[in-house]
Amino acid sequence: MSTGGRFNFDDGGSYCGGWEEGKAHGHGICTGPKGQGEYCGSWAHGFELLGVYTWPSGNTYQGTWAQGKRHGVGIENKGRWVYKGEWTHGFKGRYGLRESTGTSGKYEGTWNNGLQDGYGTETYSDGGKIGS
Repeated sequence: MSTGGRFNFDDGGSYCGGWEEGKAHGHGICTGPKGQGEYCGSWAHGFELLGVYTWPSGNTYQGTWAQGKRHGVGIENKGRWVYKGEWTHGFKGRYGLRESTGTSGKYEGTWNNGLQDGYGTETYSDGGKIGS
């Protein structure tokens, strides 16, 4: 049986949304200590499933999750860089595009453990390219 409500953590964070068997389930919003950081989206048995996480710095991730880690397809906005692509167990994985929001710099290709790896094309802000 699903229920809903609000829970305040000892560290100042909170969760407001659906519950099932004492775990976040359904749709809900969880904030970090003192309201820093926030995840808003779908939950499955205590874990994030599909939603948006915003760090205190303002960086965001919008996409899918598995067992508390970014996994599947998502978009990360981090500083002046945006990554759009696949994620594997919390790391940029398999294939994706990372591009600068202020210049024409970008990398599109394969990734392994969060690092550019294998086949891809890198474009520098001056227009120069290297690729395989």
